[in-house]
Amino acid sequence: MVDILAAPQQSKADTSLRTLTAISIAHWVSHFHLFVLPMLFPYLKAQLGVGYIELGFALTVFGVVSGLTQAPIGYLADHIGARKVLLAGLTVGGLALILLGMHLSYTSLILCAALLGLANSVYHPADYAILSAHMDIRRMGRAFSIHTFAGFVGGAVAPAIMAALVATVGGLGALIVAGAVGPAVALLLIAVGIPDASSADRKGDGSAAPKQSILTPAIIVLTIFFMLLGLSNAGISNFGVVALMSGYGVTFSAANIALTAFLGASAAGVLAGGYLADRTRRHGSVAAACFGINAVIISVIATVNLPVAVLTAAMGLAGFLGGVIAPSRDMLVRNAAPEGAAGRAFGIVSTGFNFSGILSPLLYGWIMDQNMPHWVFGASVAFMVLTVLLALVTDRKPAGTV
Repeated sequence: MVDILAAPQQSKADTSLRTLTAISIAHWVSHFHLFVLPMLFPYLKAQLGVGYIELGFALTVFGVVSGLTQAPIGYLADHIGARKVLLAGLTVGGLALILLGMHLSYTSLILCAALLGLANSVYHPADYAILSAHMDIRRMGRAFSIHTFAGFVGGAVAPAIMAALVATVGGLGALIVAGAVGPAVALLLIAVGIPDASSADRKGDGSAAPKQSILTPAIIVLTIFFMLLGLSNAGISNFGVVALMSGYGVTFSAANIALTAFLGASAAGVLAGGYLADRTRRHGSVAAACFGINAVIISVIATVNLPVAVLTAAMGLAGFLGGVIAPSRDMLVRNAAPEGAAGRAFGIVSTGFNFSGILSPLLYGWIMDQNMPHWVFGASVAFMVLTVLLALVTDRKPAGTV
């Protein structure tokens, strides 16, 4: 009898694990594709004969398209199914990079950025819809943490992978190979049979949820908070390599290793931050403390020419602390969301990242074109300080206040 009862539970656990693994791989691809173009900036600048502000404009196009399409894509996932939307995003993003590798021009770069922005808009609505519908509620937090970790890992390994691809198959070949990952993973998801999720799957007793305002003051403040987080990280992630090379005399290889340390440690920090977030209610204080220390570390990097080993260690520590705050950041949103509106709340505050994706490429591209590479890190520090102040403000709100 015990075996009979245990069999369905084991089968459900295996299905959940397979689903979590597949969705996490898709999230890995989304973050990997985010860094393909920035990692090729030196190559693209030389081949296209443009400045960093023109290259930054491509990332702005990416941010605009992603920001404008994320909400509509969320509604689309609810109506036609998140599985179809996710598979389409993987395929479109991959084909965009492949086509750019086959026909390189500035016009093609802008078109590629727009298609990558459209593809990027599917991952959070589709991924979280599927995970929410099919993960065990008792393990939902850990599932989300692993999903986030996979995305961080995708970004962390992107510099090393792209550097290796450029060295072996050249810049155009690197674009094509990086793009081919998208359709390949889409086929993998089909092969493992990931489940679908739509509005029909998420209906409980059939009764409509009460309508309520989602644009509360807390949600608006958190949207700004997310934007500042994005602005503080974007300079280091997207322009850190070129800034270190031009302003500090760091080689391309050493700069990529330092950035890999920053992004890789961020991934480890996410897992550590999950345990921390489960053990405190002062999530804003956690975020403020981590970013306060980060502001000091990045200030040192901005003003001192550190030895490569010390620079790499400092970047790694900054990345780890940046990752630690991710679960606390999400807990701030969860606590501020009206009952039954967590999905819409995360959708709205995530547009803060889209705003930063629009603004940051132009800002940091302009900084580089003015030959002020140290200010890539200096501007990041300024945004970190603002993030600290806003995080402290969110922690002052009484419990249950929105």
